[in-house]
Amino acid sequence: MILSDKKILEQLQKGEIVIEPFREECLGTNSYDVHLGKYFAVYKDRVLDARKHNEVEHIEIGEEGFELQPGTLYLGVTEEYTETHNSVPFLEGKSSVGRLGIDIHATAGKGDVGFCNTWTLEISCVQPVRIYAGMPIGQLIYFSIDGDIKNLYNKKPNAKYNTRTIKPVESMMWKNKF
Repeated sequence: MILSDKKILEQLQKGEIVIEPFREECLGTNSYDVHLGKYFAVYKDRVLDARKHNEVEHIEIGEEGFELQPGTLYLGVTEEYTETHNSVPFLEGKSSVGRLGIDIHATAGKGDVGFCNTWTLEISCVQPVRIYAGMPIGQLIYFSIDGDIKNLYNKKPNAKYNTRTIKPVESMMWKNKF
């Protein structure tokens, strides 16, 4: 079941959901709007290798914004730091963002119970578009879970994205055994 605005507020008060900074006006009927942080990253190499650590270059978005170009994967980050301790967060792009031809995630729209961090966004676009730090970029939808959790994400010894950050994090696929 998807949590309503009242249920999200209740979970925030209990500390089961954490959103920093939290702004009441960003709370929708059954979601919470998140905003684009001021940092981007692009991979240094055009050809990526799943078995190696692909390095990124970080870019800070200035007042004038940043122009996205088709054919490039941009890693963005949310302004908001979040925690979920008893629900599953899903991040979806806002329809207004989609109508500009921007996708905010390639595959990673679902978080895990126990995820505690900012969200790295896998951003692409269909035509050039200028974006700005602080603009609404997506919405978090929270699903209730059934049953106890054995392995909270933030307690897993092999969790790759636990270090708190304000910058987007590149793929850590290379840490997997394959």
